[in-house]
Amino acid sequence: MTILSEVRGLFDEWMAAVAAAVDAAIGRYARRPRIVLAGESAGVLTARLQSTPKGQALPDVSFRITNGRPSPALPADWQAAFRGSRIETHLASGQVLFRPLDFPKQAVDFLDGMIRTQIDRLTPWPADDAVFGWSSPSEIGQDRIELTLAATSKQEIEPLVQLAAGLGAQSLVAFAAADASMKIKVFDQSLGGAMRRGFDTPHILRAVLLSAGAAAAVALLVGAYVGNSLDSEQQQLTRRISERRAALRLGSGGDSAVGLLARRKQTSPSSVVVLEALSQALPDGTYVTELRIDGDKVQVVGMTQDAPSLIRLIEKSPQFARATFFAPTTRAQNEPGERFHIEAHITPSFGSST
Repeated sequence: MTILSEVRGLFDEWMAAVAAAVDAAIGRYARRPRIVLAGESAGVLTARLQSTPKGQALPDVSFRITNGRPSPALPADWQAAFRGSRIETHLASGQVLFRPLDFPKQAVDFLDGMIRTQIDRLTPWPADDAVFGWSSPSEIGQDRIELTLAATSKQEIEPLVQLAAGLGAQSLVAFAAADASMKIKVFDQSLGGAMRRGFDTPHILRAVLLSAGAAAAVALLVGAYVGNSLDSEQQQLTRRISERRAALRLGSGGDSAVGLLARRKQTSPSSVVVLEALSQALPDGTYVTELRIDGDKVQVVGMTQDAPSLIRLIEKSPQFARATFFAPTTRAQNEPGERFHIEAHITPSFGSST
């Protein structure tokens, strides 16, 4: 019973996550009010209606947050405006930690992972207790970029999340401003507000899962029937291949050693051919310092000016396939280029030589 309860709990969590994703997708394309919350003084928020689907205007309203609810209670027209809205709030500079960072220019596509793994070192909070964002990176020369990290504790955001969820808002987004020209998004969360209007996502998901299960059962039955037929044919082919190989071995007679060497020549890649193919694939200005051949794989270590472009050049060669980096690309100050570590599969075409 415990295992069944755990499975059911995981299933319910998955259903809730999918329903939230559906809510977010519907809310993204649906027209909804946008409300801006600004802090006029300590503990006091002012709500300003920026845009509405029907274009109605409401006067600004100020309130405090008490136990996740506005105090005093909001007028009825404001309560209606909050339902299904997108709330934007601007955090005070005293609530946010700003920190300048710089990275190699090649890291621009990997900033999310690099910053997320170091957030507990860059801020006083662990990654699970922090919300953060960063400005658009800008080049500073010497192939490096700089940006500004903005982070704050989830405890600063939690009262706003409770307020928005209690008012039925669709989503909440929070910005931090290091100065007048820089606005950084540190929090953006869908709250699953009143955007579905009768759209029962869990019920539809259960129906889809039941249909998929029935289709899978039918596919298994058909696959079992077809698989038995294919297995019989495969056994016959295997038997014929075995008989043919035995006949070839008998026909080779005393030349078995020569045949073994010939087969080894056909199936083993030649180091000379590998080296020649690499010399043709790599551009001028690229230097190879290490070359290792292990079975059908080759590993190359060296220096170049543009390491990512080597993957495409190596894969264009008919002798290599599935080239990838097996170690990080680095660049030291005393080195003229980037140190790369590339691994590629050697294609069987090496064995066609006679």
